[in-house]
Amino acid sequence: MRPDKSLSPFELRVYRHYRVVHGIRIALAFVLTFLIVHLLKVPEGTWPLITLVVVMGPISFWGNVVPRAFERIGGTICGATMGLVALRLELFSLPLMLVWCALAMFICGYLALGKRPYQALLIGITLAVVVGAPAGDMEIAMWRSGDVIFGSLLAMLFTSIYPQRAFIHWRIQMANFVTAFGRVYNAGFSPNLVERPHLEKHLRQVLSDVVRMRALIGPSSKETHIQKTILEAIQTVSRNMVCTLELQINAYWASRESHFLMINARTLRDTQQMTQRTLAAIALALHDGNPSPISANNEKLTEIVSELRQLMQEGPNGKLQETPIHGYVWLSLELARQLELLSQLICRALRK
Repeated sequence: MRPDKSLSPFELRVYRHYRVVHGIRIALAFVLTFLIVHLLKVPEGTWPLITLVVVMGPISFWGNVVPRAFERIGGTICGATMGLVALRLELFSLPLMLVWCALAMFICGYLALGKRPYQALLIGITLAVVVGAPAGDMEIAMWRSGDVIFGSLLAMLFTSIYPQRAFIHWRIQMANFVTAFGRVYNAGFSPNLVERPHLEKHLRQVLSDVVRMRALIGPSSKETHIQKTILEAIQTVSRNMVCTLELQINAYWASRESHFLMINARTLRDTQQMTQRTLAAIALALHDGNPSPISANNEKLTEIVSELRQLMQEGPNGKLQETPIHGYVWLSLELARQLELLSQLICRALRK
């Protein structure tokens, strides 16, 4: 897919209610599969339905569909083969059949804790389906194996119809994060407040949203061929911004004297407005897919340092005083640097 594709209002609505869409998809797939099985009079027809639900249950982004498709087919065929061998062994020796099944399930359990747990799950499920047939009844076992493969293929087909794309989810959630971050930033440094606002819960929520986005990095990279390191860097910078903001709010409200000094600093107010505009521009770029480089103004950052140093030197005896302003100035510079880096990374991702 094109990374710079603009998100339509319909797509935003669909992806914001992805759980409802996923439920509708499974419901329609179940009904259509039932009709196909019923009209074709497929023997052991319950197994395609069971397989369909098991396979489609976890939400599948397009970036996961292709690798999971091979895992589904490979796991189903491997499990069916092991099941047919088990049924054949049962005709000669039940203990030998049990040993074979134990070996097969050991492989299933071993792989389940590796890189392909989904394939291991299907091996175990298909084996259980096949060995549940009457002893020596290869026809029923073959039908069940075929039904499981048939159900997996149908699940792949229904999943590939207007699939949910992880990169679009990532863009929407990233835009939501930037917007929420801007709200907390505005609340933390509002000149209309006389007491420190309680933002700890909101900061934890914003940080939690950032952590959840990590699950979308892998499939997003596969869908768009964006380097995974770029998305990882965006993740890291976003998390660091939340931590910096929390420390910055602490410094802003540390003492009444320093608080009034920072309120009256003209360049600092300009920087706060610039930060708010940058956050709004990033959110808009994520929705429109057509960003322009947004960088913090280094000259304004230099003015902040100069102005605040001058204000602090106006204290008693004209000496530079150790106040929380020192920390706030450094954190302001750090947040501006992080915003500039975030803007550049997002531009690289959307213009890949």
